[in-house]
Amino acid sequence: MINQNVKHIFKKELTSYFKTPLGYVFLVIFLFGIGYLTFEPGRGSFFYMREASLKSFFRYIPWMFLFLIPAVSMRLWADERKSGTIEILLTMPVTVKDAVIAKFFASWAFIGIALIGTFPMVFTVIYLGNPDLGVIFLGYLSSFLMGGALLAVGSFFSALTKNQVISFILTVCVSYILVMAGSPPILEFISTFSPKYIVDVFESLSVLNHFESIERGVISLSNLWFFLIMITCWLFGNIILLNENKAN
Repeated sequence: MINQNVKHIFKKELTSYFKTPLGYVFLVIFLFGIGYLTFEPGRGSFFYMREASLKSFFRYIPWMFLFLIPAVSMRLWADERKSGTIEILLTMPVTVKDAVIAKFFASWAFIGIALIGTFPMVFTVIYLGNPDLGVIFLGYLSSFLMGGALLAVGSFFSALTKNQVISFILTVCVSYILVMAGSPPILEFISTFSPKYIVDVFESLSVLNHFESIERGVISLSNLWFFLIMITCWLFGNIILLNENKAN
């Protein structure tokens, strides 16, 4: 049975995005940005490809997430630490682990709402042609999982500092490294001073590679485990940071 305090924290955190204009601003910027990138008159646009699919949409999702998710996560714990309300939260009859999980899932739900806001694009391709709905579903699943992984990174850095701007910058930088880890230029650079097994390990940490694998319709346990382990490890680090803060 879920602790009532966990439910309270989850509900409070999720509704906080809609109590101020900030949450709506995030959603509008994300939806406008991904809509423009999907349909803009470029080589990767929906109209240039001339097929009823959302390939152009999912191509740009990782890059939109590089800014949306740090913006969403930067206030998770940094704001609590700056205002001093974290001490009140940690004295409630709820464990640090439960508080971290409740806040994480509330923010992940907000990311899910942002993705749901793009569903008119799905109806558009259905109207224009006969898309593979299974591939589209997996594309959304991979987007949601990647969002969760990057959100866990942001939650960690939000607990690391009281400054939201610093949290935002650190999350953007680390998320960019994780997204680009499997790109040929970076792998070639690392291979100049590292053995092959180090290069292979670094490549395996690429969020983009696992995202694209599921998005193309190739779902495997290794990809699902990657995102699960990524989320678990960063949240575990989050819990350690907050426990140290509680002890001090």
